[in-house]
Amino acid sequence: MKEFLVQTFADHRNVIVFLHVISAVIWVGGMIAIRFATHQSLAQIEDPKLRLERAAHTLKRLFSIVWPFVIILILTAVIMAVGLGFRAAAMDASGNVINEYAMGIYNMVHVKEAIWLIMSLNLAAMMFRRRKAEIALREGNIAVAKGMLEMIAKYMVPVNIVLGICAIFIGVTLRNAY
Repeated sequence: MKEFLVQTFADHRNVIVFLHVISAVIWVGGMIAIRFATHQSLAQIEDPKLRLERAAHTLKRLFSIVWPFVIILILTAVIMAVGLGFRAAAMDASGNVINEYAMGIYNMVHVKEAIWLIMSLNLAAMMFRRRKAEIALREGNIAVAKGMLEMIAKYMVPVNIVLGICAIFIGVTLRNAY
């Protein structure tokens, strides 16, 4: 499997890096647009039920757009991590560190992977909360729907934005590491 990933990256390096970067841009950029543009526009809607319905629908559209890119991001991350040989540059076959600088870079790869994993889990939780809000709205329970959507807007999306920006910065650092 390792040889396949290394060869795939060698044969399609530019496409894989492009897909990885564009996936991050769409995911993080979508969250920035939702939080700082759409959220303020939705707040102008006076009818609370209509405002919540529009918010739930907007999030549903965002999530349906970004979810495929999250999968692409994770797949390309694995291909790049193996294809670029970060582990091989840092450790020998027995797991002994052979280059401290390379080991630091290899550890940064793991930090970046952990960030994307946390963001993915947070996205899944947001999707779950959005769905629960939609059900609550259908049942006429505006208070429950508001609580579900408020958590997404106030905390979950901002956390993913900050984490995404950090991951992008780490990616740039990794790209320029050698």
